[in-house]
Amino acid sequence: MFSLNRSFISLLFILTALSLSTAFAESTRHYGLGSKATAKEIAGWDIDVRPDGKGLPTGQGSISAGEELYEAKCASCHGIFGEGEGRWPPLAGGEDSLREDRPEKTVGSYWPYASTLWDYINRAMPFPAPQSLKPNEVYAITAYVLYLNDLVEDDFVLTQDNLASIKMPNEKNFYIDNRPDTNNKRCMSECKKTSDIVVIQSLRGITPEQKKKNEVKPPEPSKEAIAGKATYSTSCSVCHGSGVAGAPKLSDKDDWGKRLEQGMNTLVKHAITGFVGKKGVMPPKGGNMSLTDTDVKNAVQYMLEAQ
Repeated sequence: MFSLNRSFISLLFILTALSLSTAFAESTRHYGLGSKATAKEIAGWDIDVRPDGKGLPTGQGSISAGEELYEAKCASCHGIFGEGEGRWPPLAGGEDSLREDRPEKTVGSYWPYASTLWDYINRAMPFPAPQSLKPNEVYAITAYVLYLNDLVEDDFVLTQDNLASIKMPNEKNFYIDNRPDTNNKRCMSECKKTSDIVVIQSLRGITPEQKKKNEVKPPEPSKEAIAGKATYSTSCSVCHGSGVAGAPKLSDKDDWGKRLEQGMNTLVKHAITGFVGKKGVMPPKGGNMSLTDTDVKNAVQYMLEAQ
């Protein structure tokens, strides 16, 4: 009886606490989580810059000052002349290349607004220490990159007042795409059955797996095929993965089927002792003479069964 009363009192206490907290939340319109952002905190996040220059801080930077800063903080990745080092992106060049098979998208050839350049340098550069540059330094580096693209003269000084006046060569090729996200009408009744919807193409790791109608489960691999997988990976995949020297690719069932017409024993013999044919060359044991005959036979079995 005492235990029951104590449980009832505990439950009553919990319900009372929940009722009070709910009433408090309704009266204050919040649940006591976090705190109101201060003007300083908001200013720390509000650093974007628009094409019309809104959001730019007061400051200026010359090309001569930008050259020194660029060489100290940017050239190691982007090159002395903005050509790009290694696989780092180039910043200059690429004029009239956007219609080519391999367009070179640089600040001068592709970017639509000078404000984008200022904004990106300000918030993300230099790569090892983003947001470490002062406004005047950002203006100077921006001016120098524009100069590398022949968009300003060598005596130009960039300020918050003239940045929006700089017109980028590719600006007119950017436009607002007002097309609807989809042309399909919303289905409210007599909708298509989910089971009838088929994904034609999928992106690995993104599109959910979908079971196809009448999908036949592939047969379980044999013991020989399971044992031969490791041998294939280490000694056979270089040629049979890409078809080097006329080797039948792992996924080419038609090619393997034609070779299998001569019999499994002959196919394995060629793999062990080597073979020279019209389509290509098979070195003995794939060039790995440390493999046993059984290793090679199992690898062949794996390639025949692999899906």
